[in-house]
Amino acid sequence: MQLRDALNDYKHHRHDATAFPGECRSTTGHFSGRDGRLVHVESDGSLSDYGYPLTGLNGLERSRFGLRVDGDIVWFDHCRTVSQEYYDDTGLVVTEHDTHLGTVTQFDLTLGDAHVTYFDCDGLEPASVEVVAFVGFAPDSQDTRIGQLHHDDAIEVFHTDEHDFVGSTTGFAEIQGQVAAKYGEILDDEPVDLPRPISNGRYEEARLSGNLVAFLPVEDGAATLTTLLTDSDEVSRGDALDQLDALASSYTSAAALEDAAAEQVDVSVPGDHPYAEAMAADIRVLSLLSGRTGLRIAGPDFDPFYAYSGGYGYTWFRDDAEISLFLLESAAEYDLDLDAWHDQSAAAYRDTQRDDGSWPHRVWPHDGSLAPGWANGRLEAGDDVDYQADQTGSVIAFLGTYADATADDEDAPDVTGTLESALDSLDDTLEDDGRPEICQNAWEDMTGRFTHTAATFLEAYATLATADPVDDDLTAHAGDRAHEVYEAIDDLWVPETGIYALREYTDDEEGAVLDGRCDSATLAVVAAHRTYDRLEPVDDERLDRLVSHVETITEALWREPSEGVKGLIRYEGDGWRTRDQHDEKIWSVSTAWGAHAAASLAALLADHDDDRADEFAAKARDLLDLVLPGGPLCMDTSYLPEQVFDDGTPDSATPLGWPHALRLATVALMDEYDILEPRRAVADQ
Repeated sequence: MQLRDALNDYKHHRHDATAFPGECRSTTGHFSGRDGRLVHVESDGSLSDYGYPLTGLNGLERSRFGLRVDGDIVWFDHCRTVSQEYYDDTGLVVTEHDTHLGTVTQFDLTLGDAHVTYFDCDGLEPASVEVVAFVGFAPDSQDTRIGQLHHDDAIEVFHTDEHDFVGSTTGFAEIQGQVAAKYGEILDDEPVDLPRPISNGRYEEARLSGNLVAFLPVEDGAATLTTLLTDSDEVSRGDALDQLDALASSYTSAAALEDAAAEQVDVSVPGDHPYAEAMAADIRVLSLLSGRTGLRIAGPDFDPFYAYSGGYGYTWFRDDAEISLFLLESAAEYDLDLDAWHDQSAAAYRDTQRDDGSWPHRVWPHDGSLAPGWANGRLEAGDDVDYQADQTGSVIAFLGTYADATADDEDAPDVTGTLESALDSLDDTLEDDGRPEICQNAWEDMTGRFTHTAATFLEAYATLATADPVDDDLTAHAGDRAHEVYEAIDDLWVPETGIYALREYTDDEEGAVLDGRCDSATLAVVAAHRTYDRLEPVDDERLDRLVSHVETITEALWREPSEGVKGLIRYEGDGWRTRDQHDEKIWSVSTAWGAHAAASLAALLADHDDDRADEFAAKARDLLDLVLPGGPLCMDTSYLPEQVFDDGTPDSATPLGWPHALRLATVALMDEYDILEPRRAVADQ
């Protein structure tokens, strides 16, 4: 998203109660992408690229499609969208437009760094119709100092390294460049409606812009637009034009796109599983958000100017490693062919580890290089308070589990040295009392000594202590540390409310104080204790405290603000991104975390022959239903947005990878313990 677009959106939404003005939202529409670009197909069929973090190529910033008949243009965004959905379980997006001339069906599929848009115009009256495409590129993330080259059958838009190409199966009846918004338009109170009416402006203005309007002849009832993003250092102009020609000749029908989309799906979930729809959606979302390195963005970046957040188009090692672990566990339960994903993740964590054994706050997923962040205390001079120690714990938990699972696989990346160094780093941030030092929390909005951080340490140490073929000395050391953390976690117990505190912090007058607010991140203690239970049985008193904790946290954070809207908030007193809303917002991550924690507790209790397991299995089912298709937090697109307002309006990163992985892992865990039931309608609960 470029500044002109952000300012234009600001004019549209500055008085909106639930939309943050100036953002590039993805809360409507569908994404297509795999092994390259991430292309958003809005519900009106317009396209934009979100894949810069995954490829280093920026691509499309704005677009608009429609029809021209006898010189008159009707845009699809002025028409009714009949439907938009994925073709089967693939990444092919199918959009139906109801125009005054008849129905146009639009098919969109991303193929690596290319994207194909096929328009089925068969049956339109009159037949002499043209497809009009307005597309605006920002190569190298620039919207000025851009040039165009008009080839015989293609347009090339470039800045320096990035060269973007546009082609058409039926050629172009007409092509016209368009300059970006001018100063007066930017400063005007009213938004700019692009593209402008075609005029006879100066030649150089039309050629010095990323915007162009192209008219595509409709032949045999169809037209196809192709776009291709390239790095000129890697792909020559000739090769790019050849590739564009190949795309134009290969994808001349909906059937061809359907076949290509089906070939992209190399991981199939059990088709007869009652939760197959959700599982397939989770796999698709996590594939969409993955770069070629195997690292993932947290979600599509809707706020690149950091107007209301710190951005989402980066790899956090907490989110990414937990997703990797959930995928590993789910693959084992359902025999999913995700070995290549696991191997990529392990290699990526090995390659991005710092010399001190930790991982930085955020990296760019397309190459693993350091990305902008605010928690890089271990890279900077001074103390390490601005550091998120739980990230190292989460990576260790995955790598330890991965090393154990691939013990007999000679081709798997060797992560032994990575684990040894990471263990040293974890020890460096563990205080003498057995709890992690003061650092930033998982939500990245406060500092202290957090229950969630302690839980990730417990899981990391316990995983290493029980992993094979990790070095015996390392295993023994990790086991000792796991016992220390296990005992120390009770220092965070709040007996008055029966929960583990959000954190311990230092008050100038009272000294160390427990923050007794309920926090969904503290639910991580349950999965950590299940892992510890493999090392040494969890004692009865701790089981009772875990039961009390999950009961109290899920009840205290429960919100049902309006009819059909319900779930868990992030933590008590959370005021982030509330806009005009006075109370905390419901989060899909927190709700899915509640389901996973309840399922984990049911499993742990079952392993101890504790009758309370049935109670938490039922709680897990109730919370899981809220994030399943048909539930209030799952959109019709199959996506889980990070948050929703009280009226159900989705907000923030959409789709967010973390809750999708949590949902997948929760289904797998409940299946393992046979506590899933046939899907129930949420309205019947």
